[in-house]
Amino acid sequence: MPSCVIAEDEDLLRAALASLLAEAWPELEIAALCEDGGSALEAIADHAPDYAFLDIRMPGLTGLEVAAAAAESNPATRVVFVTAYDQYALDAFERGAVDYLLKPVTRERLDATVRRLQARSGESHPDAATLAVLLRQLQAQPRGDAPEPLSWITASNGRETRLILVEDVLYFRADNKYTVAVTAEGEALLRTPVRELLGLLDPAVFKQVHRATIVNIKAIAAVVREDGGRGLLRLRGRDETLPVSQPFMPLFRNM
Repeated sequence: MPSCVIAEDEDLLRAALASLLAEAWPELEIAALCEDGGSALEAIADHAPDYAFLDIRMPGLTGLEVAAAAAESNPATRVVFVTAYDQYALDAFERGAVDYLLKPVTRERLDATVRRLQARSGESHPDAATLAVLLRQLQAQPRGDAPEPLSWITASNGRETRLILVEDVLYFRADNKYTVAVTAEGEALLRTPVRELLGLLDPAVFKQVHRATIVNIKAIAAVVREDGGRGLLRLRGRDETLPVSQPFMPLFRNM
């Protein structure tokens, strides 16, 4: 029985796609429903699905970043992008032989995609290099109505509430329902969970490297690869290291 992972940050759209897939392809098992790029990458590593339906714009890692990383660790997983991008971007997708669904997803369009996937079941998926080119092309496009990323945050430190420039944060670490923001001056507590914070940060600067950690890539001094596919990040001017989960290691392939 073929399986898939669905990643979409909007609850209603995620549920709607799962429902349409169940109708269009009853034999397809939905192994995981994910609401951000990091959890999608982990789900692909855990379940090794035959297919992954990935929204392009997700908190943390974009769908293209997830696909590029998964292409190295799970090359058999074929990706279908779910996108609201215009025709310019879709031309780029087609040149890269990438399957995609245009939002809003209709049953007719999904039926066509399912037939194409079934017909191409033996074909290879574009490699990480091809997906990286597509990612650069899409990043060069205007963000449209996408909200501007956070530029500063308020955080608690005892009885004091601090104003912190986001660019000064070295990394964010989950702490139960809250988040610790670590800067060169110390630590402060945010009431926003890591999962919610992902969608508010600049994805070009802040990357999720672990289920509980988001790092400022400008703070990274080195990547240490460990046995088992995991890694450690060494930070500039800091003694501590940050663990990198195995699914996220392909993000540092060129470092």
